[in-house]
This record gives sequence, structure tokens and C-alpha cells, in this order.
Amino acid sequence: MNLFQITNVATALPLVFALVLLVILVISFRSRAVVFCQYLKTMTGIALSPSDVRRVFKESGRVGVRDMFLDLIIREDLKEGPIQVPPSDLDATSEREMLDDTLSKRA
Repeated sequence: MNLFQITNVATALPLVFALVLLVILVISFRSRAVVFCQYLKTMTGIALSPSDVRRVFKESGRVGVRDMFLDLIIREDLKEGPIQVPPSDLDATSEREMLDDTLSKRA
């Protein structure tokens, strides 16, 4: 009797299970780029397509994809306008300066 011989359904089940796991693995790797692009659009408002990333990767490699991503983030930030500094940060700086002045007068 051969170990790799499939004689009934019970001996075929581990093989079927392994094939199902392989299909799930392939599907998850294929959908990874699509899910990332959907996540990026939801979290940052930057719309990317997996084909764009694939094209830039073929042309410029990882550095090109990184540069494209940074360029898109900068463009999205510029759309929002200048960043407002919250007044609490300014108050903390002036309080620290007043504390330093008080301590220096005591010394």
C-alpha cells in the first residue's frame, strides 16, 4: 500500500483542505493591494489604484513608490491650507518662560 494513494473520501480530505487553504492564501495576497488602497482612501482621502502602484514599481522600484506616496500626501496636505498652531502650545511656552524667569530671580 502506498502512502500517497487516495483510496476513499477520508484519505482525500486532507488534500482538499490543503487546496482550500492554498486558494484562500492566493486570494488574500491578490486582494492585499486593493484593500490597502481602500484603507488609504478612507483614512487620508488619497485615491490610489493598485495598477498605478504596480506601474510605478516597475518603472522606479520601491523608491519610486515611496516618492509617489509622499508626493500624494504632500499634495493632500496642501489642499487643506496652512496648519493652525493651537493656543495651548503657545501658553505652555510662555508659562515655561515665566517659570524660568521666576527661578532665575530667586537664584
